Amino acid sequence: MNEIIGRPEADELAPDFVKSVNLVSGNDILTQLDRQLETTLSFLKGITEEHSLYRYAPEKWSIREVLGHLIDAERIMAYRALRFSRGDRTPVPGFEQDDYVKLASSDDRSLQDLTAEFEFVRKANACMFRSLSAEAWQRKGVASGNEVSVRALAYIIAGHELHHLGVLRSCYA
Repeated sequence: MNEIIGRPEADELAPDFVKSVNLVSGNDILTQLDRQLETTLSFLKGITEEHSLYRYAPEKWSIREVLGHLIDAERIMAYRALRFSRGDRTPVPGFEQDDYVKLASSDDRSLQDLTAEFEFVRKANACMFRSLSAEAWQRKGVASGNEVSVRALAYIIAGHELHHLGVLRSCYA
């Protein structure tokens, strides 16, 4: 189960996700997910509760909202990966990220609480991904009207986090 999974091919994900997946280095997504968690937790520990409400523009999400979005998106992508890895080919609808952020009320929670939830979600998902057989990683399903593989979903999770961490570093510091 610990073998290198390999990178997804172009036909394993929607074009919208290629940019995020390309942010992920290497071929060992399981190691990458673990390392990212350490990096992101270290970054978040350097942010004060007060600063976590910062928005670099009035219409932009706060740092807490970005973190809440990462939690929601990772849960959704991992749910898709679980279903598809188990052979469930039922199409899964998309989700509107702005509506999720608005209704999550992340600004009403502490950064510490959101950070703890992010850590738990990542660790749980990493355990799920580690349990998959080589065959399960290759299985596909339809999400948001596009075919996607389980391994692509793992890379999407990692790339999505890298994208938002880059935005946090460049626009929120």
